[in-house]
Amino acid sequence: MKRMFLYGNLCGVIMAAALTFAVAIPANNDHWRVEITKRGGGDWYFDKNGHWGWMWTAKLLPQRARPATVIVPKFRPEPGSSRERPDPNKL
Repeated sequence: MKRMFLYGNLCGVIMAAALTFAVAIPANNDHWRVEITKRGGGDWYFDKNGHWGWMWTAKLLPQRARPATVIVPKFRPEPGSSRERPDPNKL
């Protein structure tokens, strides 16, 4: 029983490590930064020490205090019209 438990834990740890490796490696490249730079939202730079970096150039949108209110007009039927259709069996 102990060995099955330990094998199960080892399998779970290996699967978690594989998933982390598979997800983290693509996220560490600069593809998304290149796309943002192409659209004018960021830029590459060299600082005074010669280090290469990236920074946002687009201004952040301010946070709204509360969501915008949406006013929906009420449905007003035409005078003399009825929403219900008469039942043909009751005529």
